[in-house]
Amino acid sequence: QCGWRAVRFNFRGVGASEGVYDEGRGELQDLLSVIHQTAGLASAPLALAGFSFGSVVVSHALAALDPPQAPRALILVGTAATRFTVAPVPSALHAVTLVLHGEQDDTVPLSDVMDWARPQALPVTVVPGVAHFFHGQLALLRSVVVRHLQAIAAHPTFGAERAH
Repeated sequence: QCGWRAVRFNFRGVGASEGVYDEGRGELQDLLSVIHQTAGLASAPLALAGFSFGSVVVSHALAALDPPQAPRALILVGTAATRFTVAPVPSALHAVTLVLHGEQDDTVPLSDVMDWARPQALPVTVVPGVAHFFHGQLALLRSVVVRHLQAIAAHPTFGAERAH
């Protein structure tokens, strides 16, 4: 919809995918494989987005990507900071990063996400009255993500000075 490279897949063992859960290690390799396999297929910029456990995997993928492969935008929703170690977002990517969290998330308390974001001075956008799965607010979630991607696309140099 926004002109970005989009690939949606299930991590190993989810849905009809093969394999079994690997505590993030194998899932990270799966994500990196998808990024590498799609790199030459489209001229569209790369945005990495993850929800809950997916945010954790995306955070660790950032460290493994060379600067030419680094995402132009980053979206982390319901970041699972309670259950996993979430890697910090490189400061050079802060300007193009959107962290969204539900105020009433009962799976990952907002305070845990704030504890992860605070040392990085990484802003967190809080959606009032929303729980972990954004039930009843998926249209709002989509709208906020679309605005983020459109804002970055409208300013090609925004965050371009980022280094890895």
